[in-house]
Amino acid sequence: MGAIRHYQGHSPQLGARVFVDESAVVIGDVVLGDDASVWPCVVIRGDMHKIRIGARTSVQDGSVLHITHASDYNPAGHPLIIGDDVTVGHSVCLHGCTIGNRVLIGIGSTILDGAVVEDEVVIGAGSLVPPGKRLESGFMYMGTPVKQIRPLKEKEKSFFLYSANNYVKLKNTYLNEM
Repeated sequence: MGAIRHYQGHSPQLGARVFVDESAVVIGDVVLGDDASVWPCVVIRGDMHKIRIGARTSVQDGSVLHITHASDYNPAGHPLIIGDDVTVGHSVCLHGCTIGNRVLIGIGSTILDGAVVEDEVVIGAGSLVPPGKRLESGFMYMGTPVKQIRPLKEKEKSFFLYSANNYVKLKNTYLNEM
């Protein structure tokens, strides 16, 4: 199951029925919730702070997940915290930020140190969330830097659980092939 690596006394902890592709790398102080999925060529590096990824969250191909280490410039650092039922699109970079529950992060987006994305947010493909920015629940955001575009429609809100459950089904087919 991928390159699950121990580092500095910390070993990644995998919940029940987690899928980590064999080409992905998961290092150090990382916890993956039940039914989470980590797809090809993902790097999740909890080497200098913790990373927590919620249940039924999928991290798509080529994404990079890291933290902000503690230093004189930022004494507490920033862990990377991702909630439940989150879809992290392909080639996304998440760095020392907090992501709520039921969030869709579009392909190629970047979310930086100390940013907070509340529950039920859509971030459009290629967007940049600057350090320390807070994205309010119930809205779509797009752009570089990201701007609030409009409130989410009910159909869009229902897509969060559809997407999460779809990736749970897909990762189950991969687990059954192993």
